[in-house]
Amino acid sequence: MSPLRAPLRALGTGLAGVLLLGACAGPASPAGPADPASPAGPASDGDQTGDTAVSAPPTPSAPGAVTAVATVLQEGDGPPELCLGGVAESYPPQCGGPEIAGWDWDAVEAEESAQSTTWGQYTVEGTWDGATFHLTEAGAAPAEPPASDDDPRLAPDNAGAAGAGSGADELQSEVFDDLGGLSGWVENGYVWVTVVYDDGSIQRYADDTYGAETVAVLSALRDVE
Repeated sequence: MSPLRAPLRALGTGLAGVLLLGACAGPASPAGPADPASPAGPASDGDQTGDTAVSAPPTPSAPGAVTAVATVLQEGDGPPELCLGGVAESYPPQCGGPEIAGWDWDAVEAEESAQSTTWGQYTVEGTWDGATFHLTEAGAAPAEPPASDDDPRLAPDNAGAAGAGSGADELQSEVFDDLGGLSGWVENGYVWVTVVYDDGSIQRYADDTYGAETVAVLSALRDVE
């Protein structure tokens, strides 16, 4: 495993559970092997690769309620943010994420404040419109994240196409920036990247752009079942 921007501290049940899963892999470079006809190269329609993709990655909204366990942090008079990625273990901590609308510090407990910054870790439920998390319910964070199902892409006999080494690391960096990743790493031949929310459309974009079984997209916000 070779982390691109590993979180300084994994946060929340939703994200922590996601980080324990695996990810999809990609070719050694976004353009694939030298021979474009090679089956190991990225699936393309009109030679669509990481460098020539004709569309930007989607920013889907959630069709229903979503949930996560994460740190909520507010600096001064700025908006409270839902930190779904890493948190710098400074004092006060530092992190960033989408704005969380409807947040009220007086309605929750266990917050801390220092140097004009207030923060705490909570279980949150709400809706996601593609840019802002709209809170409907907040509660205490669980003591431990729930166990996650094993991702089949972590199975040794199901290795991805990205391989390992510097080529996979370079692809990881490109994918991370392209998808606006919260965290990313390479494991079992897949480039794994966690995004705020995916309804499947970001995974399809990654498959079309970098090749099938190359990038594994994980969603930090989980649909409420």
